[in-house]
Amino acid sequence: MKGQKARVLTLAEKCKNILASNWKGNLNTIKADSQGSKQDIYASRVKYLIKKGKPYIWVPEKDLHNVNTVIDERASFGVASHFPGPLANLLRSMKQFPARVALTGEVMVLRDEKAHLAIESLRETVISEQKTLVESSYAVSGILNSSTFGSTSRCENLLEVFNSDENYVVYKLNISSCVFIDGNGGTHEVDLQELEISKADKLSPFSAKLIDGINQSAIRRRALMIFCLVYLNTYAKDAYILWVDRKGFDVLGKVASSGGEFHWKEIRFTFKEEACDVESFCHQLVEMEEEALKNVKSYSGLG
Repeated sequence: MKGQKARVLTLAEKCKNILASNWKGNLNTIKADSQGSKQDIYASRVKYLIKKGKPYIWVPEKDLHNVNTVIDERASFGVASHFPGPLANLLRSMKQFPARVALTGEVMVLRDEKAHLAIESLRETVISEQKTLVESSYAVSGILNSSTFGSTSRCENLLEVFNSDENYVVYKLNISSCVFIDGNGGTHEVDLQELEISKADKLSPFSAKLIDGINQSAIRRRALMIFCLVYLNTYAKDAYILWVDRKGFDVLGKVASSGGEFHWKEIRFTFKEEACDVESFCHQLVEMEEEALKNVKSYSGLG
């Protein structure tokens, strides 16, 4: 895990990964009526897809956003890291928030051919992700299948757009600003040029299932605790995976302090090679598990 120049992603890359990993966000527009703008904010949860760096947003036909944007196209859009399963409950108890991306800009309604192209792009994305899941290796499926499927599968949630009886209006958000909000509430403005050239990891669409699949497995959580011991010489009595990316992953470990008490601490583990996709991520994770287990057996004289 040594010898890597950058152990973590840039803020722009983190923003791209958060946007690419989720499928729902909070859209905010300015309330309007026949007399014009009322300056109050209307918010609702909507489904979206990132295509060529731009959010394409599906708004139900009866939603008030469709009235508001006729008068005022200004909008903001917020997306948070997806913390599924037991991790969400733990972070709530710690009063820690998921990292978020806050975008502002103008929304443009897509009509006719442009709307059709956006819908076809959504369909292709869903089919591609379903194919990846079906054709995944034993190592990948073993992790992903441990997850609570419905709540963590991006493709299954996006598929609801086609299966619903509801009609949708498709918008494109032209971004004018981007802010990264960390788990402690700190805000960091992200350069739009850097955001534009940054690419999301190919494993991002599966990150919610990866995180939940690992955290739902008692064996894999024990492996995280062994990682802390073998790679960092730190004893952890509990551990959850918190974040995954092509360079490695973050673990929330309950580790011993100098006073003998245990507290939760974020710990970073870096891969030897960048994980180009979900298959590579799971392969390297399994390799680390096997290596760590051998080291533990060696220490205990069982090897």
